[in-house]
Amino acid sequence: MSFQLRDHTADVAIEAEAEDLGATFAAVADGLAAAQCDEVPDADAPDGGERFAVEERAESREALLFDFLDRLIYERDVRSVLPVDHEATVARDGEEWVVAASARGVPLSAVRAREVKAVTYSEMAVERTDDGWRAYVVVDV
Repeated sequence: MSFQLRDHTADVAIEAEAEDLGATFAAVADGLAAAQCDEVPDADAPDGGERFAVEERAESREALLFDFLDRLIYERDVRSVLPVDHEATVARDGEEWVVAASARGVPLSAVRAREVKAVTYSEMAVERTDDGWRAYVVVDV
């Protein structure tokens, strides 16, 4: 699983690839964290943060990725934490797609974070590749 931050006009684009869709979503979420902060404390550090779970449902893979990332920004704002070290599974449930995920919430007081304002649908892609899955999303900074 990997991600890359890409320059994108006044925004930041995140491109991620992984063998399965859940790992791809987790990689994009890790890219979202990297767009906000260069370094985070290790999990075993005193200010390393606690894991928390999230679940989102949507009618398409793209809408699910949007809602998942938007939820992470919401969690940042409500909990005052930077979500990092993401794990996710993505599955189809009838007509909906579901992501069940967790992240480690590092207190914002323990990091130097930049603000990501919002996720956008601009150029968003979630697609199967020969090696697994690829996702591309632009975030407003």
